[in-house]
Amino acid sequence: MSETLPKNNIFKVIGASSLGTLIEWYDFYIFGSLAVIIGHQLFPEDAGASALINTLAIFAAGFIVRPFGALVFGRLGDLIGRKYTFLLTLVLMGGSTFLIGLIPSYKSIGYAAPILVLILRLVQGLALGGEYGGAATYVAEHAPKNRRGFFTSWIQTTATLGLFLSLGVIVITKNVLGADTFADWGWRIPFLLSILLVVVSIYIRMKMHESPMFSKLKAEGNVSKNPLKESFNNKANFKMVLLALFGATMGQGVIWYTGQFYAQSFLENTCRLDFNDSRYILLWGIAFATPFFVIFGAWSDRVGRKWIMLAGMLLGIVFYRPIYQAFLDDTDTTKMDLAGAVYAKPIVKHEALSGTPDSLYISTTQVILKSGASFNKFQVDTISQKSGILSGKEVIKDKVLPTPLFWKFVGLIFFQILLVTMVYGPIAAFLVELFPTKIRYTSMSLPYHIGNGVFGGLVPFIATLIASFAGATPLSGLWYPIGIATLSLIIGTIYLSNKKDENISD
Repeated sequence: MSETLPKNNIFKVIGASSLGTLIEWYDFYIFGSLAVIIGHQLFPEDAGASALINTLAIFAAGFIVRPFGALVFGRLGDLIGRKYTFLLTLVLMGGSTFLIGLIPSYKSIGYAAPILVLILRLVQGLALGGEYGGAATYVAEHAPKNRRGFFTSWIQTTATLGLFLSLGVIVITKNVLGADTFADWGWRIPFLLSILLVVVSIYIRMKMHESPMFSKLKAEGNVSKNPLKESFNNKANFKMVLLALFGATMGQGVIWYTGQFYAQSFLENTCRLDFNDSRYILLWGIAFATPFFVIFGAWSDRVGRKWIMLAGMLLGIVFYRPIYQAFLDDTDTTKMDLAGAVYAKPIVKHEALSGTPDSLYISTTQVILKSGASFNKFQVDTISQKSGILSGKEVIKDKVLPTPLFWKFVGLIFFQILLVTMVYGPIAAFLVELFPTKIRYTSMSLPYHIGNGVFGGLVPFIATLIASFAGATPLSGLWYPIGIATLSLIIGTIYLSNKKDENISD
């Protein structure tokens, strides 16, 4: 039935599926893009670095539950159909995102704030666990087999475009409101805006028809009575689930989240780039690289899925450490030429410490270099009634790169996202071709969301945690994605077959 679908209809299917999936990714990733600001809102002011780590842990919790969402909604998708299942996931995701934007800060309700956000992140994770498998399956079951990689690759673009959209909305909102207002309450606006996008997407999805393959299966009375049992009690099918996980999605997941999320976190928190600079770099890298999802998806229709995905993993293994070392070296202010630098007049603030007669003396000095680069020297001293002035450690932050270096960083981010397109562009077609129609939603969703949600989604948290250990270097966190990608590369090379144009109508 999918073989004869008119071209205009397949693009309507892709458009409707992609829009909803893009919005879900937007909702899911706003939180990660605002981790530093949200950490200050959810935890005590004196939490320091632990606020970021705790916030990343809440962010990671949404990834950990994605496999459970895959089981719950995958089962529903194989029992009642693709359309209504990922309509439900969209409602859950949009509602949770909107509510995060309404939750009071730690100052208002104490630790109830991070607990409530954690609960909503778990709901988001469950919803996303059911969304991707439904959208990918829905498109694949409409697409002709000789162009399945091409058509499903459009779904693959939505994860990166959702990140692009979230970054764009955040940057625009911050620039309109100003840094202080945005940090105070403006960060909520990107969360609240999502409800408008969700309403539009729900309207579009309500007009969609069920997948032709599932409709045929239902008409013939062959719908699975127990998708979970058929998926995981069948040895042959369960073997394919494990192979998909350890030979493909596990490595694909860490490449994805290193090249986009850990890269942003590293630039902002380790290299201490300016908020806007770090996001503009990522936005340009995403804009240049996104078309390659479709290019590699279409190429996989001709040469197969396996070697494109594994090549992306190999390149990440080889080049991650040199790339991140370049980030460190190029933002090291001790190596910058300070001759002729202009030191702006310090901006000074005094803040009383509640409950004590002591106060804080906060000084920020902007340094502008002849190259066009700039950075802020930030120092907090304590004025104690008993001990006098206690000098704090000077911190260099808010670094703005000179133009040539800015575009070098864009190129390094582009290369990392290019690797993302290699491993991610063909993955949907690869997964749907592994499993039969009656249990496809369940079977493909689980390895995808364990590989991406657990192994991949934990990259920012685990890598940041490893780098915080005593004796660790800023690059120590990279051993986690490099190690996982290496293991997946070995397993995939040995055991994966180079599939293309597989018949998925059974």
